[in-house]
Amino acid sequence: MQTATIDKKTLYTYLEEIKDPEVPVLSIIDLGIVREVTINGDELEVIITPTYTGCPAMDLIAATIKIELATLGFKKVKVTTVLAPAWTTDWMTEEGKRKLKAYGIAPPNPKQHACSSHLFAEETVQCPQCNSYHTHRVSEFGSTACKSLYQCDDCKEPFDYFKCH
Repeated sequence: MQTATIDKKTLYTYLEEIKDPEVPVLSIIDLGIVREVTINGDELEVIITPTYTGCPAMDLIAATIKIELATLGFKKVKVTTVLAPAWTTDWMTEEGKRKLKAYGIAPPNPKQHACSSHLFAEETVQCPQCNSYHTHRVSEFGSTACKSLYQCDDCKEPFDYFKCH
């Protein structure tokens, strides 16, 4: 495939097919880790930012990007990881947040501005199972470092919450 004949919109469509290995319901586009795609002559460069520095899934995601684009005929694919600016849940798509909830993971809340009297107040997180806000955090860390473990006080179900940052 000639990179000169492909447009960025098509490339993003291809990248939409690559899933996050830790949350396979989300694409890397939904997650917001794809920062930019550039075409430099016959080389494609995909710039990604990890959700957390040292995220163990990033090596697999980078390899998957290279493999998937190679199977589509792209001969020169470069994946570059950038750490600044740091990834934020603001980069997740609204569709991605809906997919998280449907999968049973509470999506990140909009960023809350801490005021001095509520600096250490726990975030209110909605249960993805029954939609109750009567929940409590069980552990700062859930199944992965980017999630916290919560439990619903109404339906009693445990669930992960994708931490806001």
